[in-house]
Amino acid sequence: MIKYRLICDADHEFEGWFRDSSDYDVQADKGLIECPSCGSDAIRKAVMAPAVARRDGSRKERLAALHKDMAKAVARARDYVEKNFDYVGDKFPEEARKIHHGESEERGIYGEASAKDVKELIEEGVQIAPLPGATSPDKAEAPKTPAPKKLVN
Repeated sequence: MIKYRLICDADHEFEGWFRDSSDYDVQADKGLIECPSCGSDAIRKAVMAPAVARRDGSRKERLAALHKDMAKAVARARDYVEKNFDYVGDKFPEEARKIHHGESEERGIYGEASAKDVKELIEEGVQIAPLPGATSPDKAEAPKTPAPKKLVN
């Protein structure tokens, strides 16, 4: 494995791990690498310094920046789903099953489901994934109270 420091055309820096240097080249050529802050696929390798031990303060700052970047990526993913998928509310389990069995048109949906419904859908082989809650990238904190489970099909 090799770690590269990467930078997008908006000067956002982030790290990427690759099997080897040619793995990076293949993914970059295909546009498979995106900036976690802005979604740009115009990525290049940044100048890297050798690894040097750092003080705890800088580690905390890096972790806070990483958490903020992750919150931005989650917000972008959620925004994409909300703009491009059909919201079906608490009818999610029923509609996901209909799509899975070909009884309803194939399309992206999202909505709420109980833990029991989620378990049953997974056992039935229905492809679903949790839709992370919206957290403000500026605050970059985990929600204090759990939101209803939203899922994507």
